[in-house]
Amino acid sequence: MNVQAAELLILTRNILTAWGMCADDAHTTAALLVETDLRAIDSHGVSMLPMYEKMRAQGTLNMTPARTIVRDTPVMALIDADRGLGHPIAREAMLLACEKASAIGIGMVGVRNSHHFGATGLYAEMAAQRGMLGLVTSSTSVAGVLPSHGAEPLLGTNPIAFAAPGKRHAPFVLDMSTSTVAVNKVKVYALNDKGLPNGWVVDGRGETVRDSAQALALCHAQRDGGLTPLGGETETGGHKGYGLSVMVQLLSSALTGGSFSPIRNREATGPVPHNIGHFFLAIDPRAFRAEGEFEQDVDAVIDVLTGSRPSRAGRPVQVAGEPERAARGERERSGIPMPETLLAQLRSIAGNAGVPYALGAT
Repeated sequence: MNVQAAELLILTRNILTAWGMCADDAHTTAALLVETDLRAIDSHGVSMLPMYEKMRAQGTLNMTPARTIVRDTPVMALIDADRGLGHPIAREAMLLACEKASAIGIGMVGVRNSHHFGATGLYAEMAAQRGMLGLVTSSTSVAGVLPSHGAEPLLGTNPIAFAAPGKRHAPFVLDMSTSTVAVNKVKVYALNDKGLPNGWVVDGRGETVRDSAQALALCHAQRDGGLTPLGGETETGGHKGYGLSVMVQLLSSALTGGSFSPIRNREATGPVPHNIGHFFLAIDPRAFRAEGEFEQDVDAVIDVLTGSRPSRAGRPVQVAGEPERAARGERERSGIPMPETLLAQLRSIAGNAGVPYALGAT
């Protein structure tokens, strides 16, 4: 079934408001979730609502946070998100980093005591839309990724996003997990009852798990087996993904005061806030180059890459951000495809929140 974005936005915003979130935060969060689905990043869109509902019921998610600035200088800031959902504070932090960069050339903002914030690339792109380079990293709550040569999952999917503005071209927007795939992508396969490709998830003996429901349970169990680091086995570069994941953990959480999931889980006596850490960096290219020169060079790089000869007819060379923009155009026209399993979950969530469920099919 295909659902119109406007309808999905209203339903999501109403659910968040019913949960106690203030109107501005509810609108920001709903808009970012639906935008994620429009870009076909289904793993991080409204399919996250069931997890948010569970965290709220457990008392680990604060729907009325009082965010506070812990440190603030001309070049950096540190913000405590007070256990709130990450979307509003991530937007606020990226815009603050851009404000500092516009004044001094570079701006950095760290966030601690946060929760899941959706698609990392959306925040990096906010910088590019303002003429800045944006870099965003985040720790995650689920320790579902194996270190190279390990049988025990100890790391999160720990995403990295980078965006740079062009002049003629739309921004270059790289958004990637440091695991082969994100846990939520396994979730999407499970919702659609699809088998997983080889190498996404392995058991404690390193054997591939193809059954998506079994793989999802394995990832969430956080005991034996899980997602492979980006690159898979060491022979195919998995140690590089492992190293990147640790880098993101240190930059996002060790630097800001966020938690490391294995330690947090080991010390917890019950459900606890995730204390996810985020890091946002904005750079004004005018600090390095004359006005417009950087953007012209970005365009030139994109021209060469996308104008190169493809290996297969009908499959042109693209740069990061293009597939998502193409998907957005298609989904704006035809609606967002959603499996019945997810629609059933949304009906249940709406009912529990006392919100009318009004998603029509196209």
